[in-house]
Amino acid sequence: MTIPYPGELAALLTAFFWTVTALAFESAGKKIGSLTVNLIRLLFAFVFIGTLSFVTRGEFLPVGASYHNWIWLSVSGFVGFVLGDLFLFKAYVVVGARVSQLIMSLSPPIAAIIGWIILNETLCLKSIAGMVITISGIALVILKRERRPAEEDSQGPAKKRGKKNLKFSYPLTGILLAFGGAAGQATGLVLSKYGMEDYNPFSANQIRMITGFFGFVVIYTFMNRWKSLMPALKNKSAMSWLTVGSFFGPFLGASFSLVAVSYTASGIAATIMATVPVIIIAPAVIFFREKVKPLEILGAILAFTGVALFFL
Repeated sequence: MTIPYPGELAALLTAFFWTVTALAFESAGKKIGSLTVNLIRLLFAFVFIGTLSFVTRGEFLPVGASYHNWIWLSVSGFVGFVLGDLFLFKAYVVVGARVSQLIMSLSPPIAAIIGWIILNETLCLKSIAGMVITISGIALVILKRERRPAEEDSQGPAKKRGKKNLKFSYPLTGILLAFGGAAGQATGLVLSKYGMEDYNPFSANQIRMITGFFGFVVIYTFMNRWKSLMPALKNKSAMSWLTVGSFFGPFLGASFSLVAVSYTASGIAATIMATVPVIIIAPAVIFFREKVKPLEILGAILAFTGVALFFL
């Protein structure tokens, strides 16, 4: 039986998987730190994929991959899992999963810009309009208008009319971290498709995880964080959330994203996967009791509309 639109369906499943993992890793990261979450979740996901590969193909490790597969998927793993996710998971702690994922909706336009720079791909007027709409939607969420306090005039009393000043409604550090995550994911997705070719998507993702895991081992060692590993492993609540996040994120989510790009265009897959900011609003309100402003809802919808327009 042939499944219609397999790439699009895989991308939609990826969006739901990433919604679950974003909320799970936000909770785990606040308990044991984003760096520890990054290290452990790749190990868990590596075991998940290895077990699946052993049951389905009799191979726990990604054997049979070519040099091309290993080189480019390893680079993709470093860019996507190490750099991109290091920024993103830290952003979860600083500004929360929902706002982080909204900024992550910039991944498809960033991927297009990278394609323009490296592959000499051109952007049409409609694509540029999509980027503007996406950025406008994000601005509705991360920016707010505040009045300056009344200023004292050197020749008289304080001025009553304060000028409006544009300020961030969320920490700038968190916004920049989330943007770094978006850039890492966009670049990693393009490199994954190039490096995977006809290789099994789950095994391809396992190669990316190997690079990502050892990348975080180096970072963990450099930052002298090994003493914090055992207390984290003993935190039952954090480990529960981390297990759920590892299963739905780097195992199912990342693997299905590779399935998606193997059956459909990267732009189409990235667009569908960018629906996470819209999907995540309801669970963020229900489970984390976040207060969502009307402008934030409008911003999420507007951002997704811009991303969709970008690839129509």
